[in-house]
Amino acid sequence: MDTDMVTRRKSPKKSTVRIQCPRCGNDTEFFEIADGVVLTTRYLQNSDGSFTQEGDESEVLGEIKFFCAECNQDLTQHHKRFLEMLF
Repeated sequence: MDTDMVTRRKSPKKSTVRIQCPRCGNDTEFFEIADGVVLTTRYLQNSDGSFTQEGDESEVLGEIKFFCAECNQDLTQHHKRFLEMLF
């Protein structure tokens, strides 16, 4: 079979959509700020009177905002995408 006549299918490139700050170009470091957070930490008291943390739970009662960690640009419009890609 003539190799010129063989059509090879190329697998499509996977597109990685990275969040990038439009102000400074940062695409690696971000932070969230949550309003109205209730943090519950559970402790167990040991026989010597010291405490050991057993676990914690948090509940966000307010708004969550998403920011660029380089220039503090508000990127909250990208927060849904951030949550989808959080593993």
